Amino acid sequence: MQRITPDRPWPLHDVEATRAIEQAATATLPAHALMARAGLAVARLALAMAPHARNIWIACGAGNNGGDGFEAAMHLKQWGKEVTVTWAGDESHAPADAKASLQRARDAAVRFTAEAPATWDVAIDALLGIGSQRPLQGPMAAWAAAMAAQTQPVLAIDLPSGLNADTGAGQGVRATHTLSLLTLKPGLFTAGGRDAAGVIWFDSLGVDTAGHTPTARVATRSATQGRAHDSHKGQFGDVAIVGGATGMTGAALLAASAALHGGAGRVFVALLGDNAMTVDPTQPELMFRHAAHLDLSKMAVACGCGGGEAVRAELPRILSSAGSVVLDADALNVIAADTQLQSLLRARSQRGRPTVITPHPLEAARLLGATTQQVQSNRLDSARQLATQFACVSVLKGSGTIIAAPRAVPAINITGNARLATGGTGDVLAGLIAARLAAGMPSFEAATDAVFAHADAADRWPAGTALTAGALASALTSA
Repeated sequence: MQRITPDRPWPLHDVEATRAIEQAATATLPAHALMARAGLAVARLALAMAPHARNIWIACGAGNNGGDGFEAAMHLKQWGKEVTVTWAGDESHAPADAKASLQRARDAAVRFTAEAPATWDVAIDALLGIGSQRPLQGPMAAWAAAMAAQTQPVLAIDLPSGLNADTGAGQGVRATHTLSLLTLKPGLFTAGGRDAAGVIWFDSLGVDTAGHTPTARVATRSATQGRAHDSHKGQFGDVAIVGGATGMTGAALLAASAALHGGAGRVFVALLGDNAMTVDPTQPELMFRHAAHLDLSKMAVACGCGGGEAVRAELPRILSSAGSVVLDADALNVIAADTQLQSLLRARSQRGRPTVITPHPLEAARLLGATTQQVQSNRLDSARQLATQFACVSVLKGSGTIIAAPRAVPAINITGNARLATGGTGDVLAGLIAARLAAGMPSFEAATDAVFAHADAADRWPAGTALTAGALASALTSA
């Protein structure tokens, strides 16, 4: 059993893949073996979470998730705990494995009741498994509410009941810990999953999934070497920031600052506003130029940060000639409404020109001709659609940012926190991705590494200290 951290690219499997893995394992194992292993793992984690707990409540559903709960109840009772089980099932319709574990719990003298106990030290959510997409109703909804009404720890088996295992959509149990069994599910790491699941643990139940292609992976930082002493700025690439229309200069400067602190050799800023500044006294390293005077073919261009409508005139040249491109904010809004620009964007792939788009959910909805709710209801699929439709790397921002590329296994980033929900942090990310591209990283790797580093900086932010986009940009480091 392991706690999930972004220390490796953990493979994530959706429900369909998990079912296939489960069926293959069941065919080679004795009957009831997987449930026996699952129940023991749950009982051990519950004991580790609260070793001094006396009263443990296990809320069980009608299927095999409930069977895992019965199995855990048996062990906890045998270890001297006071265990209460509430069950929303019918023995005559219970699956064979769940029925066997139900009998083992009864043989251990586990107490069964129809109502949730008034007090408990630990609760275990064994209501709905990965196959159920329905919301909690009736007694199960009441039990979820009872868990939420107290502050004691709640352990969810496989995933919090009511949460969609593939998408992270849905509402139900709010767990402090989740033990994902056999496989890790994508929905635990994006949309509402991170808030619902709490601390995520994993137990493979002794099953090797190496032969099964994952649905996604946990994002990690790239393994990089330090810079050689015998190096110069030209080796780390040039970044051009094109944006900052009148009244929005700050967005472009934030992106430029991020590129600068992210390790770019040189950073040029092409502001699109009237009476544009020619020097930034706080960052004299930035070089200000008119966009028409930049040789974009040898640069990584971040376009759109504070670009407003003025960015429209710059996009045809940027899409046609820039060496690599990061498209953010207003650049994406303009492209969403212009089919000719969409064609230029797709054509970049045919010429081998790296491109990364970085929409938030509303911008993604505009690009896909959908609603924000549709995007958020299946973030993983939305990110893949964006990558396929525009032949580029897509970075769908939000809780559990998703990085997708055509014909690649997507990555879900699990670093970051709500401190990033402040103006300008998206501009910082665009500039950082551009710095990675300028340094020669492949586009998918550049986007993944930058997303990880950007969010990880928020995780490392000193407690009690406000995080602003400008301070975040200054705290970034090169890969």
